[in-house]
Amino acid sequence: MTPKLMTVVLNWRTPEMTLKAARAAAAAMTGLDGEIVIVDNASGDGSEEALRAGSATGDWPVPVRVVQSGHNGGFGAGNNVGIRAGRADGAAPDYVYILNSDAFPAPDAIRTLMAHLEAHPEAGFAGSYIHGPEGEAHVTAFRFPSLLSEFEGAARTGPVSRLLRRHSMPLGVPEETRSVDWLAGASMMMRRRVLDEIGLFDEAFFLYFEETDLCRRAARAGHQVHYVRESRVAHIGSVSTGMKGWRRVPDYWFASRWHYFSKTHGRAYAAAATLAHLAGGALHRLRQAIRRRPPADPPGFLRTLAAHDLRRLTGRPTDAQRAARPHPAE
Repeated sequence: MTPKLMTVVLNWRTPEMTLKAARAAAAAMTGLDGEIVIVDNASGDGSEEALRAGSATGDWPVPVRVVQSGHNGGFGAGNNVGIRAGRADGAAPDYVYILNSDAFPAPDAIRTLMAHLEAHPEAGFAGSYIHGPEGEAHVTAFRFPSLLSEFEGAARTGPVSRLLRRHSMPLGVPEETRSVDWLAGASMMMRRRVLDEIGLFDEAFFLYFEETDLCRRAARAGHQVHYVRESRVAHIGSVSTGMKGWRRVPDYWFASRWHYFSKTHGRAYAAAATLAHLAGGALHRLRQAIRRRPPADPPGFLRTLAAHDLRRLTGRPTDAQRAARPHPAE
């Protein structure tokens, strides 16, 4: 029996690029029993109308439709809307494939992921080799975060990284297909029965750490996550989030990080992870001061991290929570 596939592409104010990504996915799905759902994540800028017009041209090789999330709950929540929407034909998909709106699969990329999962029942999720527009490899395969990975990643110091190389979160770019702890969600295929077992994305994450959490839950349920080197996807990166140009890390990154550690390991471990990061960050700043160079992270990052997580630990509201409170009527 031919496996049934559903692809979800999430849009946030990039309708032209989203349609380009969806068309690349549609071309890569030719000959498969697949459908595409494009989710507009409450863009409010005319994206939905542009997406509906672009998807109604009649020249798509697979069925494609647009749904509206109605609320921008972030990456995980938006993808959940698409997954819950299901296929238009009512058939339950065997596989769900999520694709970033700025990612473009090679003609065989999606078929390769599906074939890999068909051949490896121990794998619940499979992700692609991601590269930039000019062919440069992106690091998208990781170990789960830990106290030592927090210290190593913040220290950014050669001797520390060499000493803790087995604990560093990034795995580099694997040269061959292999099992990993978690994958970035730019191009990831998931067994629907695994999602039925462990649940969809945790919508408490607005952005960042949601894939980490989902892969962690899959691992705890006994399912592997595989990095499939033969599946190639071009990815621009940070188009919707603007991460490459951040001068200040947004509050939702700190909130997602705290939620991941406290949910996975408990509040005491989350606090210890923050202390490990602060210690590594202090070492990095000392080294940079000696070299007369600025720190690698944005100004005030460690101070903001400490203040945010102290408020979370003590139960006091964060800046974002304060801003979300309704203003009293005047």
